[in-house]
Amino acid sequence: MKEVEVESFKLDHRKVDAPYVREAGKIITPSGDVIKKYDLRLMQPNQGAISTAALHSLEHLLAKYMRQRIDNIIDLSPMGCRTGFYLSKIGETSLETIEEALVTSLQEVLATKEVQATTAKECGNYRDHSLFGAKEYAQQVLAGFKE
Repeated sequence: MKEVEVESFKLDHRKVDAPYVREAGKIITPSGDVIKKYDLRLMQPNQGAISTAALHSLEHLLAKYMRQRIDNIIDLSPMGCRTGFYLSKIGETSLETIEEALVTSLQEVLATKEVQATTAKECGNYRDHSLFGAKEYAQQVLAGFKE
């Protein structure tokens, strides 16, 4: 079996300073398309984690709000450690543009009145949401970006 490296396993999580946005991977497809993965780190690793209900609501909200600001997003996926998200997209986009979109999206979370797609038909775990929690974490992360 081929030995593979997982980029996030090589990152020294003790030396990062969240919140931040960093490029976490780049693939050039056989047809020449660029696919980039970004680490949207919201919480300091091994010091904090977003509750599952708040993370789930943030996932729903950011999936929409980030796509309103950034073209060609493939996916926005929560990290298993619950300290942030991975954003995958087609094409080159600067870190500054990604960070600006994240900050304005988190600001929009603070003004949100309802999380979309939270019915049994639309969501695989529709009972596990917290808009209140999503707003609490958004506020905390935004304070970190301003420091």
